[in-house]
Amino acid sequence: MAEELIRLNKFISHNSRFSRREADKLIEEGKVSIEGKVITDMATKVDEHTIVKVNDRTVKVDKKRASTVIVYNKQKGEIVSKNDPQGRTTIFDTLPKKFAHFLSVGRLDYASEGVLLLTDDVNIANSLMHSNLERVYKIKIAGPVTEAMLMAMEKGMMLDDATAGAHDKTEITNMEFKPFNGWQIQKNGAKFSTMKVAISEGKNRELRRFFAHFSSPIVDLKRVNFGGIELNNLPSGKTRYLERREYQDLRNYMKSLSKKEIKDDYEY
Repeated sequence: MAEELIRLNKFISHNSRFSRREADKLIEEGKVSIEGKVITDMATKVDEHTIVKVNDRTVKVDKKRASTVIVYNKQKGEIVSKNDPQGRTTIFDTLPKKFAHFLSVGRLDYASEGVLLLTDDVNIANSLMHSNLERVYKIKIAGPVTEAMLMAMEKGMMLDDATAGAHDKTEITNMEFKPFNGWQIQKNGAKFSTMKVAISEGKNRELRRFFAHFSSPIVDLKRVNFGGIELNNLPSGKTRYLERREYQDLRNYMKSLSKKEIKDDYEY
């Protein structure tokens, strides 16, 4: 089975002290080389066997280490990034320094909180990020839960203009929303409503875009479960390692992906 290729900046940030933005700058400045050749193409992809050097020093990949996954209870007001040009607080300002090289499995936006997984294994990060594992959220929306919302949650919908609820500078304008896995209305009020919803994707501000389409913006959003992994009373701003059962479930999931890849390789 072929080695998974990842972008050069991600390889550098995963295996060194540099953030992804810092890696981009190093590439732009011609300080990164592969097999002795200076690389300035941001789209370059490598695998764990590629000899990458930064400032003439080899970026080392420790293949013997066991992969680690942690759960972080993200706080509101934190950016899921290693640094922020605007000077806002990032999760890495809060996380213990020993996790400085970890990769986040997807993102939660600035105003969201709850379960955020991080790992030192790029394959795990990519696999979970692009998986259809269930994500469960507790949300509070402005206004009542309407029949139109319920219909869209049950049937899914396609929006040519899904910019409501997105960042001002978003490049994603249209979006397909698959049917929700499930939902539970906890309070349906004229001014505010609270719900627990489950979806199987993690698109860019997916839930915020969905409810903004119905003129009912999300006021609070907290992810409470990702693929069966919960906070387990973890305080806000704190971390925990996966429990034995959770690690076993993760290993089984990763094995199932490997088997599928091998099968696909031979299905011509």
